[in-house]
Amino acid sequence: MSVSHELLDVVDEDDNVIAVRTRGEIHARGLMHRAVHILVFNSEGELFLQKRSMNKDEQPGKWDSSAAGHVDSGEDYLDCARREIGEELGIDGAREFELLFKLPASALTGNEHCMVYRYRFDGPMVLHPEEIDEGSWISPELLDRRVAQADSELTEALCLIWKRYRDLGRKSV
Repeated sequence: MSVSHELLDVVDEDDNVIAVRTRGEIHARGLMHRAVHILVFNSEGELFLQKRSMNKDEQPGKWDSSAAGHVDSGEDYLDCARREIGEELGIDGAREFELLFKLPASALTGNEHCMVYRYRFDGPMVLHPEEIDEGSWISPELLDRRVAQADSELTEALCLIWKRYRDLGRKSV
């Protein structure tokens, strides 16, 4: 099945399923749907970023969260996170996901309700060549600077997620 024909749940403002449509139709009509983002940190505290493939239909060539993807129709957020980290980074059997927060659907998230997880992993990874052109570990401080400078090489979703992540860290200190 082509990517645009994947079946996804259409949801309302409260993340309740109201219909099932193809990914292509959902994106064309700007309907709300679900996604996950995973922030993979190594034992040095660095975050793994992926550079989206130039073949992607949205934001090609931009740096994004470690792994991300749409929640398939009937799938829950955590199962999607496990699937995406396996498909995109080759991390099979991932279990210890830490739920960080949920972002409501908005223009910045592409009308996606986004569940954001943290995962700790030192490698090795096998990057999916159709999804990811390259990957890199980055220090939180460097990402702070890039986000503060509104670096156009970063996805809007990554910037939003990173700001919220850092805000959470400051509140827990």
